[in-house]
Amino acid sequence: MPAALNPNLSESELRAHIASARRIVVKIGSSSLVNTDSSVSTEKIDALVDAMHARMSAGTDIIVVSSGSIAAGMAPLGLSQRPRDLATKQAASAIGQVHLAQAWGASFARYGRTAGQVLLTQADAGVRERARNAQRTIDRLRQLGAVPIVNENDTVATSEMRFGDNDRLSAIVATLTSADALVLLSDVDGLYDRSPADPAAQMLTEVRSGRDLEGVAAGDGGVFGTGGMAAKVSAARLATRGGVPVLLTSASSIAQALGSADCGTVFHTRPASQLRAWKFWALYAADAEGIIRLDAGAVEAVTRGGTSLLAVGITGIEGEFHAGDIVEILGPDSEVIGRGEVAYDATELTSMCGKHTSELAEDKRRPVVHADYLSHYASRL
Repeated sequence: MPAALNPNLSESELRAHIASARRIVVKIGSSSLVNTDSSVSTEKIDALVDAMHARMSAGTDIIVVSSGSIAAGMAPLGLSQRPRDLATKQAASAIGQVHLAQAWGASFARYGRTAGQVLLTQADAGVRERARNAQRTIDRLRQLGAVPIVNENDTVATSEMRFGDNDRLSAIVATLTSADALVLLSDVDGLYDRSPADPAAQMLTEVRSGRDLEGVAAGDGGVFGTGGMAAKVSAARLATRGGVPVLLTSASSIAQALGSADCGTVFHTRPASQLRAWKFWALYAADAEGIIRLDAGAVEAVTRGGTSLLAVGITGIEGEFHAGDIVEILGPDSEVIGRGEVAYDATELTSMCGKHTSELAEDKRRPVVHADYLSHYASRL
């Protein structure tokens, strides 16, 4: 996990931090990689690689999270619209991944650099050991001098196996690899309070908390993408919760973004609510195997922080989970409170619900979810 930043950094100080970061994840949207006919744009990719090579030559490690596999497969298949059905999306991705990987490899090769493709699904991040394997692969690629090119594996991902968009994937990769900064690139030069097409729109140059986003309107992903500005803001807030500051700007500004960082919108971290690596993984990446429902008193206790979940506050369970699994924790009105690693099988826990510790057998008196393995959403703003 990256070291916590000073919470009182000014905007210029945060930009200076990003400008000097030693490890950066750069996420690039589909529209920044393909032409209007959806063919892969070697010109756009070369311009991106030029800027990344310049930054890497100054001693910075860069991990690329690349969208565009489905978009890049549309032209070879004769598709004019992004496919809606899963099978066609997967077919387009299978073709597009080849075209994109070839383009990235050829572009980095101009500088004598080797690119390595890392394809991930939600299932890879959702299981702790598979997440560690992905982390080790990315780290080893960097150690060998190769540039990791990460993409969601749309060829096999189903709706249940998806990250949702590559913006969220980039936030998880940035946290997984302990990056010093995440740079989100799209076709818009920053975050605006309304559509940039509106003459009255104003760009936000920094975001310190969710309160700065009140009243901000964000659009969808357009013809080629799935994310849009709303997804990028969500990803930025996710990364900052993991302790990674974010710069959001346009792909055309990549040289400036990877240089002085004096462009776009920066998102500050909030050290007071920063999650350690395990809690971040459990909350935002892990697969939940079941549900535990709490009464109001238990909700108040666990959201205060530092308090373990005891059987007495549990009103019900769902699913066939086992000790060591990640479970979703819900409040009285089915509101999502957080997640945690459960200490008992569902079959054991059924008979424990609502009982005080003194009423339980000696071997059932440990917490249902220990505070060290419980992560909640209470301080997301």
